[in-house]
Amino acid sequence: MPLVLIMDRTVPRTGSEEIELYMRTYYSLLRSTEMIEIDAMVESHKAMNSTLHVKAQDVEPDVAALVYTSLRLPPCMIDVRYIIVGQLERSFIESGYPDVPDWERVYAPGRRRRTHFNGKDTLAVFIASRSDIDDLVPILTAYQIEWNKLHYLLQEGTAQKYLDEARSMPLSPEEREELALALKMPAEDLHRLEVIWRQDFFNILRKIAAAPKDMGLRLISSSLAAYRRATAYWWRELRESALAYGCDPEQRPVYFVSSNTHSIVNLLTGFARREEQAIIDYLARCDEQGLLQEYEQIRSGGEGKSLENFLYYVLKRYLSEGGAEAREQYLNHERSVGIWRIPNLHGFEIEAQIIELGRFDSSWMDPRLNVEGFDADLMGQSDAIIINIDYPLGLAAYEILSRIAEHVGKMLGVYVMGKAATLNGRVGDIMIPNVVHDEHSQNTYLFHNCFSAPDVWPFMAYGNVLDNQKAISAPGTFLQNRSYMSVFYKEGYTDIEMEGGPYLSAVYEAYRPKRHPMNEIVNLYNVPFDIGFLHYASDKPMSKGQNLGAGSLGYQGIDPTYATSIAIVRRIFQQELQRLRTPARLTTTP
Repeated sequence: MPLVLIMDRTVPRTGSEEIELYMRTYYSLLRSTEMIEIDAMVESHKAMNSTLHVKAQDVEPDVAALVYTSLRLPPCMIDVRYIIVGQLERSFIESGYPDVPDWERVYAPGRRRRTHFNGKDTLAVFIASRSDIDDLVPILTAYQIEWNKLHYLLQEGTAQKYLDEARSMPLSPEEREELALALKMPAEDLHRLEVIWRQDFFNILRKIAAAPKDMGLRLISSSLAAYRRATAYWWRELRESALAYGCDPEQRPVYFVSSNTHSIVNLLTGFARREEQAIIDYLARCDEQGLLQEYEQIRSGGEGKSLENFLYYVLKRYLSEGGAEAREQYLNHERSVGIWRIPNLHGFEIEAQIIELGRFDSSWMDPRLNVEGFDADLMGQSDAIIINIDYPLGLAAYEILSRIAEHVGKMLGVYVMGKAATLNGRVGDIMIPNVVHDEHSQNTYLFHNCFSAPDVWPFMAYGNVLDNQKAISAPGTFLQNRSYMSVFYKEGYTDIEMEGGPYLSAVYEAYRPKRHPMNEIVNLYNVPFDIGFLHYASDKPMSKGQNLGAGSLGYQGIDPTYATSIAIVRRIFQQELQRLRTPARLTTTP
């Protein structure tokens, strides 16, 4: 009698009624054609007991939540009363906001989302998918809750004294202790607010003290058709820009990368290494003694740290503060080796880069990219390109990769690098999953991850590389609580992020003749192109206070960022050289 193997599906069920109630609450309210009050979401938001807002129900301020939300909203939020949300410029125009494209473009340090401010009281937000709603609503609600806590505390006499008197920054230790006591928070928490608000610290506190926050929110469009139309506009704009540079992505084989807009480019151009002395001179002019000491330690061979990583870290500041000449020089270096930056001017905000593998100068590249058997002359014959996008949020990943897969000449690989929360590691560790459970489709995806620990750990100065992990693609950063995470942890899911599942849904549709399934175990082992996922831990939500609201990866984050970027570029080099050495290479012309 033949042996029959039966697989019982033991996919974890979140069972978080509080999170589900919260989501049902705001989606039902947002169906209204009129403005709804954020206050209507406060009760269900507090009941959710989010790990990013652990003190939501307390009288004391939750400074970690306030910092997290402040960094993901533009500075003009202190004046915003109304928020309107849509997908396309046309949506805003048809809804009675014809001048939204002319409003001031404003930016949040921690979110790449297109936003415009009318200069008075209204913020227009462009969204790329439903995940933007699941991100934006909790952020706005948490921001209003924490604002109003501070509003009432700032009416107290000691606090009022600080607002009435003209004071300079920074606060003295004695002043910080006194004001922190009045605001019912530790002095170190108050100092974090000083750091993020800088010279606007007292101005913001006066705004908070003047009136409670009572924001209104209106969703003017969020149809699936409009999401797809917005993504189609995004691709058309990208292709038209690429054609102007003499590169048609629809006629080229493509390695798709979801990462950021700096690390891969820095590795390939070597600009920071060639401009080392100019960068160090800049640090000296700015009197950055801490960074200069770090540089001297690295130059003397201390602690095994990477000089290249240090220069990449400082380069961002050097370019932003070094003037137009430095930035133009940097862009010219990119263009000279076939790297094209393509910002999108309409619709949602996701910047892209086109990188022509046949044009880059191997003598410029980071020495850590040298793979065994690298042949610069052979690579010069490549017609392949890298399409690198500034990683999107949640379901936008599905929409974008689906659109790219529909149009490019041939897909050669999909590589995803991004931040995640870890339940078993430390901040700065790298997780490499080969199982991803997607909360959007309820699918559990099984796949061969082309990366393993030996591909990454040689480029890490510290921290762990954890391969063979199981990841969960959650609907939103705030939409998690301890019971939610505990359910997954019991089933061995330790890597919590937002894009893996949506990307794998798009991968499924890129080679199968039907839409991705729902609520199934999905085998992706026979995908005809490379798949690679690398996540580095930016949060440890099961440990109180260890999230990016409580702190920042800062310089510590440069190590895992470049370790993962190096692994991705090295893999692309290996795959492309193998393809070029294959005599019977398939034509890429559709």
